[in-house]
Amino acid sequence: MIIPIEDSPLTRRRGMAALPGVDLYYEARGSGPLLLISESGEGDADRSAMLADRLARSYTAVTYDRRGLSRSVPLDDRSVTIETHADDAVRLIDAIRNAGIDELTEEPAVMLGCSIGALIGLHVAVGHPDRLAALIAHEPVAPWLLPDNEASLHRAELQHCQDVFHEQGWRAALAPMAKTLGIDPANQQAEPDAVLPALDDRRAMNFSRFLGVDFSAIAADRLDPEKLRETPVRILPAVGALTPQAVFDRRCAERLARLRNAQLLEFPGGHNGNMTHPAAYADAVLAALG
Repeated sequence: MIIPIEDSPLTRRRGMAALPGVDLYYEARGSGPLLLISESGEGDADRSAMLADRLARSYTAVTYDRRGLSRSVPLDDRSVTIETHADDAVRLIDAIRNAGIDELTEEPAVMLGCSIGALIGLHVAVGHPDRLAALIAHEPVAPWLLPDNEASLHRAELQHCQDVFHEQGWRAALAPMAKTLGIDPANQQAEPDAVLPALDDRRAMNFSRFLGVDFSAIAADRLDPEKLRETPVRILPAVGALTPQAVFDRRCAERLARLRNAQLLEFPGGHNGNMTHPAAYADAVLAALG
C-alpha cells in the first residue's frame, strides 16, 4: 500500500509504503524501468538525491529511508536483520509497482546497492531473484565473503566501532568506522558541484541507529556463497577508484567478483563515491547497466 505525500511530476514523487512494522519513506524520480537505490551507512533518501536526479533521465529512480532512519520510523520493536532490510526492499519494489506510477515501465527492476545497501541487495538476489534483473553491488560490507580468518578480523573491526559508539557516542565512533571502510574525511575528494550532507540532528540520529542496530545485523549476517553463485540475477561487483586496496569492503567486492566470475568494475570516488561524485558515478552506473 502506498500513501501519497506529494506528487510533483516535474521533480520527485514522495510517498510512504506501509510495510510490516514500518511505514517506509521513499522518493521516485524520472521514468522508465525501476531502479532502486539502497544507500550506505546512515544515508537516507536525501543522500542519493543528486545521483538519482541524473539516473532519472533513463530510469524511474527510487531512493528510500531504510527502516529506522529519518522518516521510516519503526512501528514496533521487532529485531532487525539484513533479511529484514531485504524484505523491506522487495516489498517496496512491489508497492511501487502496485501504486500505478504512469511513468514506470514493466521491465524488470534493477538495484544499486552501496555498502550495507549492497549486502541487502545480495540477499534480494538470492531470496527473491524474480524481483531483480541486475544488481550493482558497490563494496558490500559482507565479511562472510572472505576467508574465515579474515572475516573474523573484520567482524572484530566492526565490533570495535560499535564498542566505541556505546562507550563514547556516535561522534567518537566516526574515526574508527571511517578507517575500517577506507574513508579519509579530512581529505575526501568530491566533484565541484557535489553537496555533502551536514552533520545535523537527523544525521546524528541516523548514525546512532546505524552503529547501534545495523552494525550488529552486519556482523551477525550469513549468506550461502553457493546460492549467491547460482542466482540468475546479473550481479555487477564494483569498487571505488579511491578505496584503499587492503580495506575489507574492497576485499569483499573482489571476492564477490571471483565468486561470480564477473569483472570487477571501478567507479569514481571511494566508498562514498555515489555521494562525492554523483555525476561521474551516475555515468558509471548507466554504462554498467548498458
